[in-house]
Amino acid sequence: MGKDRCASRVNILQAILILLAVALALTLLARQLEVPSAVMLILGGMVLAFVPGIFHVPLKPELALALFLPPLLQASALRTDWTMFKTNIVFIVLLAFGAVLFTAGAVALVARQLIPGLSWTAAIALGAIVAPPDAVAAASVLKRFKLPKRIVAVLEGESLINDASALVLYRFAIGATAASVASVGSALGSFALIAVVGTLVGVLVGLGANWLMRRLKDKHLEIVVSFLAAFAAYLLAERIEGSGVLAAVACGGLIGRAQVKLTATTRLESASAWQLIEFVLASLVFLLVGLQLHGILSRLEDYSAAHLATLGLALAVTLIVSRFVWVFATFYPANAVVAVLRGGKFTPPLSYPTIISWTGMRGVVSLAAALALPSTFEARDLIVFLAFCSILSTLVLQGTTLKLLIGWFDLRDPDIAAASPALVEARAIVAAAIAGIGTQNEGTTHDVLAGIRRSEAHAAREGHVFDQQRLRAIVDERLAALDAARTKLREHRGELDGETLATLIRELDLEEEQVRLAMGDSVQTPV
Repeated sequence: MGKDRCASRVNILQAILILLAVALALTLLARQLEVPSAVMLILGGMVLAFVPGIFHVPLKPELALALFLPPLLQASALRTDWTMFKTNIVFIVLLAFGAVLFTAGAVALVARQLIPGLSWTAAIALGAIVAPPDAVAAASVLKRFKLPKRIVAVLEGESLINDASALVLYRFAIGATAASVASVGSALGSFALIAVVGTLVGVLVGLGANWLMRRLKDKHLEIVVSFLAAFAAYLLAERIEGSGVLAAVACGGLIGRAQVKLTATTRLESASAWQLIEFVLASLVFLLVGLQLHGILSRLEDYSAAHLATLGLALAVTLIVSRFVWVFATFYPANAVVAVLRGGKFTPPLSYPTIISWTGMRGVVSLAAALALPSTFEARDLIVFLAFCSILSTLVLQGTTLKLLIGWFDLRDPDIAAASPALVEARAIVAAAIAGIGTQNEGTTHDVLAGIRRSEAHAAREGHVFDQQRLRAIVDERLAALDAARTKLREHRGELDGETLATLIRELDLEEEQVRLAMGDSVQTPV
């Protein structure tokens, strides 16, 4: 028995290492072909699923949701521009809730027409499963393109919170099947409770994690705490019937906003660590999704290939068309309302709603939700297959053609073209701090270091000992100037978008690291 358990652990370890190696090779191939890595990983997994002798790796829904989703959601929340999120909240809500409900309804209607005898509860469950675009898929595809900040904010914001509305529909359908009765009132009440509980849990865990990280004074421990916080928020919220998705997002948002209070070294290394975590987990999850195809098809022997292809194609068309209909029906009216309320004058070009309509990629959440259906649920195997089709069609078709669509439009960002007075002032603050303006030793770190080296060499030739206290004072003065610049930037938080603020703070962090590294061999920084 002990040997069997040991062999099982070795097999699991081997499987993980093989999957990572395959993911690395497919990612490199995707770069060569200039396609999203998520697309290549899913296609590669589909091919491997039919290769004789390849190990079978079942994707358990509880593993997919509990292991992959919390850190990937938090990684997205950490880099989310929350200033732009608030600015575009009307569009985000219309997509995250309105578009999900509209798409789920359209899918349910089409499914009822094409699948004889399918009940409304099963059709609604299918709609809820495939309706929400996926945060991991969106992040994987969007990071390859330089899109206007408004579009990115809307798409990333939608993908972060749309699972909440889909989850209500999903539970509504499951509950209706079990109890043979359901009401709109109970569904709305369930949604409110799930959303509030999940958000509160995420806020509490995020505040606790921030409190702890500020007191650890150790960059490695601080990064570990930020990683564990994602799981703590998600699992605790799910345990008490809240939204684990909203909990992870709320937790990540609070941790991301509090990053400016940590040290420059922690911020820089935390960003690198989270990029690695996101790459590894996202690569594994898309590869695992592709590997499920063989098992899914093996349970559909009663259906002809033509029938399955027809259903998959009909679902793909319904998902794409319904999103276009909803976006174009609501985008410009919503923009007009926002303009009246806020006094803005920006009228988005046709490219904005077109690209938003075309970027509704589905991902692992849809497949995991389908696999989590009870084994006795009506048409379960067919729903799982259609969930896979929704991922394949939207991610592969839309992900690979998005570059062509972007190329047809002029996507110059008006927020970048016209620099605000706050942005001009913020750039001046950073430039002055890096140049050492206002300090006793003005100049870049390289220039100051060269002067110190000349002074050290001169002192050595004259037989004198170089004044280490003076050098210590120079280092402290430059670090204080950089810290003061960061404080001034934080005062402009409400006037700058999150991406710009993060970029400027990163410039100061890199300069601080350069100061510490360049001058560290000449002066010992007190602990």
